[in-house]
Amino acid sequence: MRRPREISDYAYGILKTHLACAGCSYDALDRPVIAVVNSWNEIVPGHVGMRDIAAAVKRGVLAAGGVPLEFGTIAVCDGIAQGHDGMRYPLASREVIADSVEIMIRSHGFFDGMVMIAACDKVVPAMLMAAARLDMPTVFATTGTSRPLASSSEKTALRRAFMDGKIDEKMLVLGGLDYYPCPGVCAYYGTANTMLAMCEALGFMAPGDATAIAGTSERIGRSERAGELAVKLVEAGIGARTFLTRASFVNAMRVHAATGGSTNALLHLPAVATEAGLELSWDDFDAVSRTTPLLCALTPNGPHSVADFHDAGGVPAVMTALGGLIDRDTPNVTGKRWRDIAREWPAPAAVPRRCDVIRGLDDPIRPEGGIAVLHGTLAPGGAIVKSSAVPEHMLVFRGKARVFHSEEACAAAFAHSNIAPGSVVVIRYEGPRGGPGMRELHRLTEVASVLGDVALITDGRFSGASAGLAVGHVCPEAWDGGPIALIEDGDQVFIDVPGRRLQLEVDDSLLQQRASMWTRPDRPVTGALKSYAERVAPACTGAVVSTP
Repeated sequence: MRRPREISDYAYGILKTHLACAGCSYDALDRPVIAVVNSWNEIVPGHVGMRDIAAAVKRGVLAAGGVPLEFGTIAVCDGIAQGHDGMRYPLASREVIADSVEIMIRSHGFFDGMVMIAACDKVVPAMLMAAARLDMPTVFATTGTSRPLASSSEKTALRRAFMDGKIDEKMLVLGGLDYYPCPGVCAYYGTANTMLAMCEALGFMAPGDATAIAGTSERIGRSERAGELAVKLVEAGIGARTFLTRASFVNAMRVHAATGGSTNALLHLPAVATEAGLELSWDDFDAVSRTTPLLCALTPNGPHSVADFHDAGGVPAVMTALGGLIDRDTPNVTGKRWRDIAREWPAPAAVPRRCDVIRGLDDPIRPEGGIAVLHGTLAPGGAIVKSSAVPEHMLVFRGKARVFHSEEACAAAFAHSNIAPGSVVVIRYEGPRGGPGMRELHRLTEVASVLGDVALITDGRFSGASAGLAVGHVCPEAWDGGPIALIEDGDQVFIDVPGRRLQLEVDDSLLQQRASMWTRPDRPVTGALKSYAERVAPACTGAVVSTP
């Protein structure tokens, strides 16, 4: 057990007394103490199974000679929060979770290492941020993805049937269980699975851990191993920042580009890098995406589930397929470097019936990766689009703006058929400060898909599950007076994804006139969101929250 700095013998003895009172034997207190950081709750599907994962992790810690001590933190389900005011909270929860882990570890002072049990959109990056901040020996574990019984196209058809009034709510819910048959991380390649893949690519999980299927003996066995690895990292004195190098981040960005990962990674990885004392910009992501082909057609980029991805070899198979684009000197928590792992991992083509899930460099789905960073008069600080999920015919798009001050106002217009095909729908004042909370507008992308050729632009976010021409993260946001605040209905907007341009085609003199008359809307907020809005940084820097 780590002895807190500058503590007296008497105070250290009292510390041990409290731990003994909590159930630790006196002799055990001289062994490595591993924090089992569990984000379990009974609400979030990806977290419901975490008690079993924690029990397995503890067995692994004990088997390796350590002492596991568990504590919890919060977790929000973005799927449940979607489409209403609760979506203002998930991004803010990222900072709360990271802070809570820091508080538990540093206030008690005796932990030697950590196993982070994380799943879902904000929890994985939050725990990565905490790991970077604390720089302790750290291994990640998760519940795993669920294996769907229906295809993503069948799920989409079911939801569209409900929106068209062809089925009732009960049929929507019970039919949806074919795609979500059990607790686990959602089966598509959204933010949760993307960030778990990033965690593995950075080296915090053993090869294959990010995607192993929920509820299987494989998942339980991998969780036990995570506990063992944490003790070994403590014994070797290997802290978290060992895995957070510039080369490791580039590897993660390569995997992100090749798999068509969520745009939310462009908020989360820069935030993790900041905690590690590094800088990661959106331009870094764009440069990597330009030079990394898209190799995986995972939903929403294509038909394959994350379970299919795991069957085909998962993250290590992608890294093997990327060949010389990956820096193979980077370490992994197993003690091996990626070059050693690549020798052991079968190439996708060697896995029967699965070479269609992960392509090779000689047969990519697209020559560039899954995201594009756009700049221009509408987004001087940048904007993000998941280019891999944009139909080919919409990669270059020009249309007249329909402008809304909130998700609710836009949803009402869609409901009343007040938006025409060919429009560029702009939803503003949804950024980190203006929302506040930078809501995901995924439900709007689902509704817009019914109309056909409609582009969406926002200073808010889109889900990793979103498809279509959906441009988010626009910086500067409207609340800060960015150009998105100055658009009016009927203005011409030009989107050029291959050319990386997002242009508001309005004369500068007219924009200056509008800017001189612009005022923020009145949007009072209280409680946690008020504090968040006052301290959050722009999306283009990771939307990190500064210390007061």
